Amino acid sequence: LDVAPGELVALIGANGAGKTTTLKALAGMLKPAAGSVRYADADITGVPSHRLIRQGIALVPEGRGVFSRLTVQENLQMGLATRPAGTPVPPQLFELFPVLQQMLGRRGGDLSGGQQQQLAIARALASKPRLLILDEPTEGIQPNIIKDIGRVLRQLADRGLDGEPMAILLVEQYYDFAEALADRYLVMERGEVIASGPGSEMAEKGVRQLVAI
Repeated sequence: LDVAPGELVALIGANGAGKTTTLKALAGMLKPAAGSVRYADADITGVPSHRLIRQGIALVPEGRGVFSRLTVQENLQMGLATRPAGTPVPPQLFELFPVLQQMLGRRGGDLSGGQQQQLAIARALASKPRLLILDEPTEGIQPNIIKDIGRVLRQLADRGLDGEPMAILLVEQYYDFAEALADRYLVMERGEVIASGPGSEMAEKGVRQLVAI
Protein backbone atom coordinates (compact mmCIF):
# COMPACT_ATOMS: atom_id res chain seq x y z
CA LEU A 1 0.00 0.00 0.00
CA ASP A 2 1.10 3.57 -0.52
CA VAL A 3 -0.15 7.00 0.55
CA ALA A 4 0.77 10.26 -1.17
CA PRO A 5 0.63 13.83 0.18
CA GLY A 6 -2.85 15.28 -0.28
CA GLU A 7 -4.39 11.83 -0.25
CA LEU A 8 -6.60 10.08 2.29
CA VAL A 9 -6.39 6.30 1.99
CA ALA A 10 -8.87 4.13 3.91
CA LEU A 11 -7.75 0.66 5.00
CA ILE A 12 -10.83 -1.36 5.83
CA GLY A 13 -11.70 -4.95 6.66
CA ALA A 14 -13.37 -7.19 9.20
CA ASN A 15 -12.14 -7.51 12.78
CA GLY A 16 -8.94 -9.53 12.93
CA ALA A 17 -7.95 -8.77 9.33
CA GLY A 18 -4.60 -7.32 10.41
CA LYS A 19 -5.30 -3.61 10.05
CA THR A 20 -4.03 -2.46 13.46
CA THR A 21 -0.98 -4.72 13.19
CA THR A 22 -0.20 -3.09 9.84
CA LEU A 23 -0.43 0.38 11.34
CA LYS A 24 1.82 -0.56 14.24
CA ALA A 25 4.42 -1.86 11.79
CA LEU A 26 4.24 1.36 9.78
CA ALA A 27 4.52 3.51 12.93
CA GLY A 28 7.53 1.63 14.31
CA MET A 29 5.73 -0.12 17.16
CA LEU A 30 6.22 -3.58 15.64
CA LYS A 31 9.12 -4.86 13.57
CA PRO A 32 7.87 -6.61 10.41
CA ALA A 33 8.86 -10.26 10.02
CA ALA A 34 9.20 -9.69 6.27
CA GLY A 35 8.75 -6.98 3.68
CA SER A 36 9.78 -3.36 3.94
CA VAL A 37 8.44 0.07 4.85
CA ARG A 38 9.62 3.13 2.91
CA TYR A 39 8.99 6.76 3.73
CA ALA A 40 10.23 9.77 1.75
CA ASP A 41 12.50 7.49 -0.33
CA ALA A 42 14.16 5.98 2.76
CA ASP A 43 13.85 2.46 4.16
CA ILE A 44 12.41 2.81 7.68
CA THR A 45 11.66 -0.87 8.30
CA GLY A 46 12.02 -1.53 12.01
CA VAL A 47 12.92 2.06 12.90
CA PRO A 48 11.43 2.72 16.39
CA SER A 49 8.44 4.99 16.77
CA HIS A 50 10.23 7.79 18.66
CA ARG A 51 12.56 8.26 15.70
CA LEU A 52 9.73 8.13 13.17
CA ILE A 53 7.90 10.92 14.97
CA ARG A 54 10.94 13.14 14.41
CA GLN A 55 10.80 12.23 10.72
CA GLY A 56 7.17 13.33 10.38
CA ILE A 57 5.03 10.26 11.08
CA ALA A 58 2.33 10.42 13.76
CA LEU A 59 -0.11 7.74 14.93
CA VAL A 60 -3.48 8.30 16.60
CA PRO A 61 -3.92 4.93 18.30
CA GLU A 62 -7.03 2.84 18.71
CA GLY A 63 -8.67 3.75 22.01
CA ARG A 64 -7.25 7.31 21.86
CA GLY A 65 -4.52 6.85 24.50
CA VAL A 66 -5.20 10.18 26.21
CA PHE A 67 -3.30 10.76 29.46
CA SER A 68 -6.27 10.84 31.80
CA ARG A 69 -4.54 12.58 34.74
CA LEU A 70 -2.91 15.26 32.62
CA THR A 71 -4.75 18.39 31.54
CA VAL A 72 -5.66 19.07 27.94
CA GLN A 73 -2.78 21.57 27.81
CA GLU A 74 -0.34 18.97 29.16
CA ASN A 75 -1.59 16.32 26.73
CA LEU A 76 -0.97 18.69 23.85
CA GLN A 77 2.49 19.51 25.18
CA MET A 78 3.28 15.78 25.15
CA GLY A 79 2.81 15.99 21.39
CA LEU A 80 5.66 18.53 21.35
CA ALA A 81 8.12 16.19 23.08
CA THR A 82 10.27 15.81 19.96
CA ARG A 83 10.41 19.53 19.23
CA PRO A 84 12.76 22.14 20.79
CA ALA A 85 12.05 23.15 24.36
CA GLY A 86 9.60 26.02 24.62
CA THR A 87 7.88 25.27 21.30
CA PRO A 88 4.28 26.53 21.67
CA VAL A 89 1.24 24.46 20.88
CA PRO A 90 0.39 25.26 17.24
CA PRO A 91 -2.59 27.68 17.28
CA GLN A 92 -4.00 25.91 14.21
CA LEU A 93 -5.02 23.04 16.50
CA PHE A 94 -7.54 25.27 18.23
CA GLU A 95 -8.91 26.39 14.88
CA LEU A 96 -9.50 22.73 14.00
CA PHE A 97 -10.85 21.79 17.44
CA PRO A 98 -12.18 24.93 19.20
CA VAL A 99 -13.53 22.91 22.15
CA LEU A 100 -9.99 22.10 23.27
CA GLN A 101 -9.12 25.75 23.86
CA GLN A 102 -12.12 26.01 26.16
CA MET A 103 -10.93 23.00 28.17
CA LEU A 104 -7.17 23.54 28.45
CA GLY A 105 -7.25 23.21 32.25
CA ARG A 106 -9.46 20.12 32.38
CA ARG A 107 -8.01 16.66 32.84
CA GLY A 108 -8.10 14.37 29.83
CA GLY A 109 -10.02 11.73 31.76
CA ASP A 110 -12.85 14.19 32.41
CA LEU A 111 -13.57 14.74 28.71
CA SER A 112 -16.25 12.92 26.74
CA GLY A 113 -15.20 10.20 24.31
CA GLY A 114 -15.57 12.56 21.37
CA GLN A 115 -13.56 15.29 23.05
CA GLN A 116 -10.82 12.79 23.93
CA GLN A 117 -10.64 11.72 20.29
CA GLN A 118 -10.26 15.33 19.19
CA LEU A 119 -7.51 15.73 21.81
CA ALA A 120 -5.73 12.58 20.60
CA ILE A 121 -5.75 13.85 17.01
CA ALA A 122 -4.59 17.31 18.07
CA ARG A 123 -1.78 15.81 20.17
CA ALA A 124 -0.55 13.85 17.13
CA LEU A 125 -0.77 16.98 14.98
CA ALA A 126 1.28 19.00 17.47
CA SER A 127 4.41 17.36 16.06
CA LYS A 128 3.42 18.70 12.62
CA PRO A 129 3.56 15.35 10.81
CA ARG A 130 3.63 14.84 7.06
CA LEU A 131 1.96 11.43 7.43
CA LEU A 132 -0.93 11.04 9.87
CA ILE A 133 -2.07 7.49 10.69
CA LEU A 134 -5.39 6.99 12.47
CA ASP A 135 -6.77 3.76 13.94
CA GLU A 136 -10.57 3.69 14.32
CA PRO A 137 -11.07 7.42 15.10
CA THR A 138 -14.89 7.13 15.12
CA GLU A 139 -15.11 4.26 17.62
CA GLY A 140 -17.58 5.15 20.39
CA ILE A 141 -17.99 8.73 19.15
CA GLN A 142 -21.27 10.65 18.86
CA PRO A 143 -22.43 11.45 15.28
CA ASN A 144 -21.92 15.23 15.43
CA ILE A 145 -18.26 14.84 16.42
CA ILE A 146 -17.74 12.16 13.77
CA LYS A 147 -18.85 14.76 11.24
CA ASP A 148 -16.41 17.31 12.69
CA ILE A 149 -13.54 14.82 12.59
CA GLY A 150 -14.32 14.00 8.97
CA ARG A 151 -14.24 17.69 8.06
CA VAL A 152 -10.87 18.13 9.81
CA LEU A 153 -9.31 15.10 8.12
CA ARG A 154 -10.37 16.31 4.69
CA GLN A 155 -8.93 19.74 5.42
CA LEU A 156 -5.66 18.24 6.64
CA ALA A 157 -5.28 16.09 3.53
CA ASP A 158 -5.86 19.10 1.32
CA ARG A 159 -3.67 21.67 3.08
CA GLY A 160 -2.25 20.26 6.33
CA LEU A 161 -1.56 22.69 9.15
CA ASP A 162 0.57 25.10 7.14
CA GLY A 163 -0.80 24.93 3.62
CA GLU A 164 1.15 21.79 2.63
CA PRO A 165 -0.98 18.71 1.76
CA MET A 166 -0.74 15.88 4.30
CA ALA A 167 -0.76 12.13 3.66
CA ILE A 168 -3.42 10.37 5.75
CA LEU A 169 -3.88 6.63 6.30
CA LEU A 170 -7.16 5.78 7.99
CA VAL A 171 -8.20 2.43 9.44
CA GLU A 172 -11.94 2.50 9.95
CA GLN A 173 -14.75 0.08 10.80
CA TYR A 174 -17.50 2.65 10.16
CA TYR A 175 -17.95 2.02 6.45
CA ASP A 176 -19.98 5.16 5.62
CA PHE A 177 -17.31 7.38 7.17
CA ALA A 178 -14.56 5.69 5.17
CA GLU A 179 -16.52 5.85 1.93
CA ALA A 180 -17.30 9.54 2.36
CA LEU A 181 -13.64 10.49 2.91
CA ALA A 182 -11.50 8.04 0.97
CA ASP A 183 -9.59 9.13 -2.12
CA ARG A 184 -8.57 5.48 -2.35
CA TYR A 185 -9.57 2.35 -0.44
CA LEU A 186 -7.85 -0.91 0.43
CA VAL A 187 -9.65 -3.98 1.74
CA MET A 188 -7.63 -6.28 3.99
CA GLU A 189 -8.39 -9.90 4.82
CA ARG A 190 -6.12 -12.14 6.92
CA GLY A 191 -3.20 -9.75 6.59
CA GLU A 192 -3.47 -9.38 2.82
CA VAL A 193 -4.90 -6.59 0.65
CA ILE A 194 -7.57 -8.30 -1.46
CA ALA A 195 -9.14 -5.28 -3.19
CA SER A 196 -8.36 -1.63 -3.85
CA GLY A 197 -9.47 1.29 -5.97
CA PRO A 198 -10.70 4.89 -5.99
CA GLY A 199 -12.94 5.86 -3.11
CA SER A 200 -15.53 7.09 -5.60
CA GLU A 201 -16.00 3.50 -6.81
CA MET A 202 -16.61 1.87 -3.42
CA ALA A 203 -20.38 1.71 -3.85
CA GLU A 204 -20.38 0.34 -7.40
CA LYS A 205 -17.68 -2.23 -6.55
CA GLY A 206 -19.75 -3.58 -3.65
CA VAL A 207 -17.03 -2.91 -1.09
CA ARG A 208 -19.55 -2.76 1.77
CA GLN A 209 -20.55 -6.36 1.11
CA LEU A 210 -16.93 -7.41 0.72
CA VAL A 211 -16.02 -6.01 4.12
CA ALA A 212 -19.03 -7.69 5.73
CA ILE A 213 -17.97 -11.19 4.60
